[in-house]
Amino acid sequence: MNIIINNSSGEPIYSQIEKQIKDDILTNKLEPNEPLPSIRGLAKDLRISVITTKRAYDELEREGFIYTVPGKGSFVNVQDKELLKESIMRNMEDYLIKAIEEGSKAGISVEEIIESLRVLAEEYNL
Repeated sequence: MNIIINNSSGEPIYSQIEKQIKDDILTNKLEPNEPLPSIRGLAKDLRISVITTKRAYDELEREGFIYTVPGKGSFVNVQDKELLKESIMRNMEDYLIKAIEEGSKAGISVEEIIESLRVLAEEYNL
């Protein structure tokens, strides 16, 4: 697993870890029941606090993306299709909000943003 921490992003490190693992699960880079690195091992690899890594894993477990077996470690949870779709929709909405915010800085209208989205969707055969 390749997790990259950006110390200058302003986003908490635990959140960066959580998002990257979640993305790997959503894109099937991590398969159901696949073991995740141990909390201590990941903390050591990333040179961060064990507490930070544990918080990321706790959030992932709370959201149903992973499960923990005491003494064995944490594993990728089998994903419910509706839960998966809802999570992807939330991510997509976050990106669209950022696009709208960026567009508004330059005075780009909603219609222009929608047209850009249509053009990009066509390029991806959507």
